[in-house]
Amino acid sequence: MQIVINEPGSYIRKRGECILLKNDNEELEISVRNIDKILITTHALITTDVIELAVENNIDIIFLKSNGTPYGRVWHSKLGSISTIRKKQLLLENHHFGLVLIKEWIGNKINNQIKLLNSLAKNRRDFRKTFIKNNVSQFNEYRDKILNLPDNKTVNEVRDTIQGYEGSAGRVYFQTLGSLLPKKYRFEKRSKNPSLDPFNCVLNYCYGILYSSVEKACIVAGLDPYIGILHCDNYNKKALVYDLIENYRAIMDEMVFKIFTKNKITDDCFEVNNNEYTLNKNGKKVVIEEYNKLLERNIRHDKRNIKLGNLIQYDCHKIANRILQVKMHDNMGDI
Repeated sequence: MQIVINEPGSYIRKRGECILLKNDNEELEISVRNIDKILITTHALITTDVIELAVENNIDIIFLKSNGTPYGRVWHSKLGSISTIRKKQLLLENHHFGLVLIKEWIGNKINNQIKLLNSLAKNRRDFRKTFIKNNVSQFNEYRDKILNLPDNKTVNEVRDTIQGYEGSAGRVYFQTLGSLLPKKYRFEKRSKNPSLDPFNCVLNYCYGILYSSVEKACIVAGLDPYIGILHCDNYNKKALVYDLIENYRAIMDEMVFKIFTKNKITDDCFEVNNNEYTLNKNGKKVVIEEYNKLLERNIRHDKRNIKLGNLIQYDCHKIANRILQVKMHDNMGDI
């Protein structure tokens, strides 16, 4: 399970092999054996004994900004695997296998988005059903243009082309998704920072939590989250996390869409300052409860049943193993 510290002034300390959570309203004691992750989303006090206990038990402690973006974490200093994986990562943007991976990941993202839109079209009997189908047709075209790029190319040779098609597909997708929401929550385009409407506010918060999950999965699998393939290795940017998260965005999109269409969130879940929306304590509670339910859902993936909460870690281990199998050549010879 993951613990979310969402009450300002919370106090987190150690009691034996348990973690004790205290705030003005309650006191809760949880065994470390039942904890996978601690998310701290507000002002809180945490003792060094808790940090030591978490490190010893492979419990990830993540600190989140108000918009859900992780700004820090506590994790043990051991590398997840041999350094060969990270050495090979450095060469992927100039190797054809890097393009193979990027095409797979973006293809997965677009296919998942198409699947979501098609499922929404089934429940519509008005003009929006035709509207969705027409936009899905555009989606298919952008996806096919990316997938049809020759495999003997490298990401460096076609980066701008891929990002152009991906950006165009994204604009069509969010225009479509935004138009299907209840009227009061409809929007026309994505807004990241700041969040200009309630839907994008919740989506950005969920993406922030998702970023932290992808980063941890990379570390455990021995992948370096800072060495990207499509996204450039800008200073202090987790480029590989931005690459890998594409596989899972539609899962968050569907969850957030249901939060709004099933009236699980209300106007009093938000704070608005200078046209920027942020989730307040009540809003975060609603979103995190839905996120935790989502992690427990079983799906069929890669010919096996797996919980969504374990999906990213499973995929990262598989990606790391595939990278290890690739023969790469640079000026220093094969790696």
